[in-house]
Amino acid sequence: MVYKNCKLANDDIVDIEVKDGKIVKIAKEIKSDVSKDINGAYVLPKLVDLNVRLKDLVLNGKNIKKVANEAKEGGVGHIVLLPDLTPSIDDEVVLEFTKNTIKDIKDVKIDISINALKEDLSLSNIAILLKKGSVAPFMSTIAKNNIAIKVAEYVKMYKTTLFCKAEDNSLKSQGVMFEGDVSSKLGLAGIPELSEVVHVSRMIEIAKYYDIAILFKSISSPRSLDMIKKAKEEGVDVKAEVSLHHLLKSDKECEGFNTIAKIDPPLVDDNLKEELLKALKEDGIDILTTLHQPSSPVNKEVAFFDASYGSSSLRDAFSLYYTKLVKSGIISMEKLMQLCVYNPLKAINQDIVELKEQEDIDKFLIFDTTKSYMIKDNNSLYNEEEIFGEVIEL
Repeated sequence: MVYKNCKLANDDIVDIEVKDGKIVKIAKEIKSDVSKDINGAYVLPKLVDLNVRLKDLVLNGKNIKKVANEAKEGGVGHIVLLPDLTPSIDDEVVLEFTKNTIKDIKDVKIDISINALKEDLSLSNIAILLKKGSVAPFMSTIAKNNIAIKVAEYVKMYKTTLFCKAEDNSLKSQGVMFEGDVSSKLGLAGIPELSEVVHVSRMIEIAKYYDIAILFKSISSPRSLDMIKKAKEEGVDVKAEVSLHHLLKSDKECEGFNTIAKIDPPLVDDNLKEELLKALKEDGIDILTTLHQPSSPVNKEVAFFDASYGSSSLRDAFSLYYTKLVKSGIISMEKLMQLCVYNPLKAINQDIVELKEQEDIDKFLIFDTTKSYMIKDNNSLYNEEEIFGEVIEL
């Protein structure tokens, strides 16, 4: 089979010949009696998302299969489950259960991160869990310094990347949204920007001292990005992940006590949102995520203070990224691939997926930008918005 008139991320148009599930030739023109003209639609790698949680934070087979289906629909071919679920992925029994559940899922690759801390904030058995197939340890900076240092030692020993969520428990414990004018207007307790910033600074120093790799998860402060960028310039192996929501939506979404906009970390104000967008344009962000964390209506249709954190977006991932960032002219498609495919794979020490001969065709998809649709998802920050692009399996 030859797919004709395929657009690549750099906007080149080529023909792609596929045989026995492998790409065998890429050229300007390939003659064939068996061909399909895709009329300039993109052929691109499936996306990678390193920050995915299950519905209502409940770890079970049903929710894992559901998130795999959502990823497939959204053009995401590889996800990493975060471990702060119920039960938490912090021991061998839960890890084995999760591995056994995902082994029969074929269309989406699912990797598992493990919780470096148990519920009592003591260390989990990181060494055993990494040996048994976890892709990375995940740690909140609510950990005390002595515990964080022990985690760093394990990360160094096993040459992996630490997934780090920078937050201060004492500063965020009563807060439910970003501390600013909107939180004051609504009479809701706020979480200050300092909650993140102070711990990014602390973990950069630990990364530098122990010479380890850290991926800061779902950064929301431009100040944090500035510190991470400076540390990288000094040779420290740190990277910043930012969610699409924090680039596009502000804390004004919370007005009217809109619980769908209650996410973690909280949406920041308009000024900080614009600074985050500027950082994206200036290469100050390494990885993007949909920050997928869906909730049942029963956990959202309550008072804002009591509502669960999170929203859903994985099912619309590719179209959202394209519409909001590429079609709008903020970044190029090549840059999107860097942020959503190449950099995430590098962060978890896995081979880069590139469109080349002898690569498996099932790692790629057709993305038709001439199509559009309305999002119909009450748990999405983009519900009732028109987005462009249709994901088609090759």
